[in-house]
Amino acid sequence: MNMKVQLNQLSKSYLATLQTHLKQGPRANLEPAVQLGHRAVALGLETLGLARTHELALTAPEIAASKNGHIKRVEKFFYAANGEIENTHRAARQSTVHLGRLKETLEQRTDELAATNRQLKRGVVRRKVLQEALEKKDNHYKSCLEESPELQNRLRQLTHRVLVTQENELKHTSHELQDEIAQTLLGINVRLLSLKQVARSNTKGFKNEIISTQLLVAKSAQSVRRVARKIRNA
Repeated sequence: MNMKVQLNQLSKSYLATLQTHLKQGPRANLEPAVQLGHRAVALGLETLGLARTHELALTAPEIAASKNGHIKRVEKFFYAANGEIENTHRAARQSTVHLGRLKETLEQRTDELAATNRQLKRGVVRRKVLQEALEKKDNHYKSCLEESPELQNRLRQLTHRVLVTQENELKHTSHELQDEIAQTLLGINVRLLSLKQVARSNTKGFKNEIISTQLLVAKSAQSVRRVARKIRNA
């Protein structure tokens, strides 16, 4: 059923209902007018459209003859029918306001959610950085632990080489001392034999040999002290 036919039916119903309302007298119920208002709302009719329907009904002969004595009742009938349209408009306005508030709330929640997401992203980045740093430290510690046995082995080898070197130096120094003392003692022995022969015939020569022998003894003492210092500093 098209819109024009529906509006025509509404106009006829409006006329018939208004006529009945006027016949019922001052105590007539306005509920039929309210029902007409519901139908008008269902058809998407606005106040101006319903007013045209109302004016068209007033031009009908059956209404025009009696409307002058019932002007207030006719107005109440219209207001009752139009009240549903006004209520619909009021509800629509309230819905619009409510939707506006919901929109503001939604926008606020959206902004808050966006801020929370940004904070979460920053937190994820910080956590990733810390995790990478911890992994680097962990890898460093693992590397140190892996290198530790090798370093200990190198240290033992180095210590062994140092000890061997010191021992070789001590042996070499000991041999030098032995050789030097042996030569000195051999020289002293030769001098003593010479002194034995010189003492028999030459007193001056005997004194010179004693001096020479003393020098050999002093040289031997110096050699002993020098080797002793080397051993102490080793």
